[in-house]
Amino acid sequence: MRAEIISIGTEIMLGEIVDTNAAWLAAKLPELGIDLLWVSQVGDNPGRLQEVLARAFERSELTVCTGGLGPTEDDVTREAVAAVLGEPMRVDAVQEAQLRAWFTGRGRPFIERNLKQATLIPSARALPNPRGTAPGWWVEREGRVIVLMPGPPAEMTHMWEAEVDPELARRATSVLVSRTLKTNGLGEGLVDERLSPLLAGTNPSIGIYARRDGVHVRIAAKAPTREEAWRLIAPVEQAARALLSPAVWGEDNDTLPGGVARMLRDRGLTLALMESATGGALADAITSVAGASDYFRGSLVTYATQAKVDLGVAAETVYTHGVISRATAEAMARAARERLGADIGVAITGIAGADELEGQPPGTMHVALADATSVRYHGYAYYQGRDAAKRRAVTEALTLLRTYLVEATAGRE
Repeated sequence: MRAEIISIGTEIMLGEIVDTNAAWLAAKLPELGIDLLWVSQVGDNPGRLQEVLARAFERSELTVCTGGLGPTEDDVTREAVAAVLGEPMRVDAVQEAQLRAWFTGRGRPFIERNLKQATLIPSARALPNPRGTAPGWWVEREGRVIVLMPGPPAEMTHMWEAEVDPELARRATSVLVSRTLKTNGLGEGLVDERLSPLLAGTNPSIGIYARRDGVHVRIAAKAPTREEAWRLIAPVEQAARALLSPAVWGEDNDTLPGGVARMLRDRGLTLALMESATGGALADAITSVAGASDYFRGSLVTYATQAKVDLGVAAETVYTHGVISRATAEAMARAARERLGADIGVAITGIAGADELEGQPPGTMHVALADATSVRYHGYAYYQGRDAAKRRAVTEALTLLRTYLVEATAGRE
């Protein structure tokens, strides 16, 4: 089945909101064996909306629309569908009663303009929306389906999961499933090279993508049933893991902090941090995982130079080598470990801003890890803005910690 998504709303075209609905739906359609071929955005203009809908109805078996179902004059999605199909709109008595009850139950006045939300055309049936006032439409004609859903994501996602997805699943002749392997420490080109023996296949297919937390490998297979699709994936996944080991740190919805958390917990190790340039962002990532108190002692955010000295970094180190240096990062890692009584200390110092400091360019980061007997270090310079610099530093620190934990485990075996 060929599918198309249309996101409707002038606020999208003006950049006032980000179209997250299309991205969310794009991830859902392949699971049903539906091929998404086009994604469009259009404002609340009747003529342009009718043009986009007419083209979609001609070329796609399934058109999924979000937005433009409210009660205001510029909510014209229903009217546009009715015009494209040449069908009259009418107020549906059942929908009207439910809509009036919704307002009455909340002690709010009912305005007659709201009645447009209770309309249908002959080819449409209403899709309930318990999270809002705008029902959706399921339109079916000439072997084609048009689905209308509200724009607010909470309403749209609930309607999809409760009404649309089950109906499409009943009609599906095939399904697509996927396994995403998440790696770090390897570049995109190196991952591609290692997986080259597997890349010629088409079912399962393999996609390689650079992400913030490393390189992801998506293995996808299509079959009449989910069970058959997973059987196709299994041997390819096993071979991919073997080719990429030990760089694979997680799969599917796993996060890098979550992967590190499991390793710390499994090994019975504790962690402490000292952060400068990231201002606590690494601690935030670590504590995003439930149960972090099992292994996380805490973080010392030492943005000022004197704060580093006060918390155990030798003044001689800071003033001889500089605040932004390998020596200071290593001293911070040792100080965090000792001050907070942890097995492992990790530290970050660097330049998050756009100005050169201490003769080093923006984006320079020094990351260090210390245990009872050794210190590890990773330094780099890469700048794409302040927020990106901080995010990358957090990822690099987590990667350094994960590599240490992997190698420490291998050393015990």
